[in-house]
Amino acid sequence: MNQKRPKVKKSRALGIALTPKAVKYFEARPYPPGEHGRGRKQNSDYKVRLLEKQRLRAQYDISERQMARAYDRAKKAEGKTGEALVVELERRLDALVLRSGIARTIYQARQMVVHGHIEVNGAKVDKPSFRVRPDDVITVRERSREKVPFQIAREGGYAGEGETPRYLQVNLKALAFRLDRDPNRKEIPVICDEQLVVEYYAR
Repeated sequence: MNQKRPKVKKSRALGIALTPKAVKYFEARPYPPGEHGRGRKQNSDYKVRLLEKQRLRAQYDISERQMARAYDRAKKAEGKTGEALVVELERRLDALVLRSGIARTIYQARQMVVHGHIEVNGAKVDKPSFRVRPDDVITVRERSREKVPFQIAREGGYAGEGETPRYLQVNLKALAFRLDRDPNRKEIPVICDEQLVVEYYAR
């Protein structure tokens, strides 16, 4: 997903900071962009559900088609469909590269995967949508490790202030991590009322 819209404007429109840079702009202007951004708006039930779906899509930087496919898989899973949907998205390779601290943003994580810098169980994987399974080991390829972004990652430059999710075992010095188990929804650092997303698709 190559989004042409500036990330800061998109963050303000959706009400969530999509990049670290967007955080400070969002704090200064916590309302939608444009001359009518501060105006009072009436939200229909449909619009509320649509916005929530767009917020979830944006946090994983995926297309509508990818989102619909993930929803179809989540419907077949046990338990609540909304929670299963978020877990399904969280198991994407680019999402876990971000969570591990190897990348700073979901956009950078996607680029790292697409450009062939990431291996899963010793084999190169260049599909960001690759679904990681428990016990899979993800590493930065040997020939990529001296590139500047990975040197920064090795020193913890992208790890941020948040804790590493409990479902990951991370060794940044080795530029490697393992998915220990499927995530639980409450552990996934995504801002979303997933029930509204389910209602959007079930309409």
